[in-house]
Amino acid sequence: MPRPIHAVIHQPALANNLDVVRRYAPQSRIWAVVKANAYGHGIRRAFAGMRGTDGFGLLDLNEAVLLRDLGWQGPILLLEGFFQPQDVPLLEQYRLTTAIHCDEQLRMLEVARPRGPLAIQLKLNTGMNRLGFRPEAYRAAWERARGLSCVGSIVHMTHFSDADSARGIAHQIEAFDTATANLPGEASLSNSAAVLWHPQAHRAWVRPGVILYGASPTGIAADIADTGLQPAMSLHSELIAVQDLQPGDTVGYGSMFTADRPMRIGIVACGYADGYPRHAAGWGERPAPVLVDGTRTTLVGRVSMDMVCVDLTPCPKARVGSPVTLWGQGLPIDEVAAASGTVGYELMCALAMRVPCTVATLTTADATA
Repeated sequence: MPRPIHAVIHQPALANNLDVVRRYAPQSRIWAVVKANAYGHGIRRAFAGMRGTDGFGLLDLNEAVLLRDLGWQGPILLLEGFFQPQDVPLLEQYRLTTAIHCDEQLRMLEVARPRGPLAIQLKLNTGMNRLGFRPEAYRAAWERARGLSCVGSIVHMTHFSDADSARGIAHQIEAFDTATANLPGEASLSNSAAVLWHPQAHRAWVRPGVILYGASPTGIAADIADTGLQPAMSLHSELIAVQDLQPGDTVGYGSMFTADRPMRIGIVACGYADGYPRHAAGWGERPAPVLVDGTRTTLVGRVSMDMVCVDLTPCPKARVGSPVTLWGQGLPIDEVAAASGTVGYELMCALAMRVPCTVATLTTADATA
């Protein structure tokens, strides 16, 4: 018998979340971001739930090819562009849109001389300071790109650093609008946070990522509670043992948890080798939440490679075989992440290959809604 741990990818939730994006940005087309193997959900598993998008955005050429193999005929955007001159023919072969964020990429296009026309998104660095041409160099980069015979359409692109925080995006929008003033072409600005909270940035294209998977850009579950977003991944297991503790008994490596009363704990088949965060707290003021038999409780002790321990005080009828939800379906992944000092993005992407995944599929009504 296999271990009872398993994940479920909920295609109806993905389709719902795409609809939520359309409600928030009704005048924009959508790049559904599926980088990092669809944020750990698996591109193959996620594709059916997202095929109502206008385009897909990702990083890896192999994942772009996979989308074509799955039958996607629409636009695919390489968010970091290409990395070697030998990548350029693949842009044509697979009809890929590419970001251009530096002089070296323009130089590779000049050397490779593809037939084109290539669709490009020219990236402007408005303050994130990762990728993109600085504002004072942007117009010259645009002129250089426009002068290449292989380049067709040019979309102006940037990325926000503070769309999910108090600083906001006004300074970056001002820099963007100034640098692109009087330059023809559409614009692509909004990440997930800007989709939800900054409608002035929606423009022709939006690029939602984590909200498509039902998690919050801020890492705070309450911030998306009224949006209609649904969790697209849930992680489940079972109790495989029960222990009775007396006051003074400790739990797990390092004895980080000490019982202060008689209590029952359950042992769950899930650990950091499955992708559950080792740094999730099982002691102190903010232990990580867990559902046992649908009842909310918390971790006790340190996360092990293959097991975690949970307090069974709120669920006295729990026994070996009782179902456990580690996140999703009533337990927001952002809450688990917050108790682990991280964000929901990391937990999704960290799901281990050894965890079996099943798919909750779209019904005919879902697919045609």
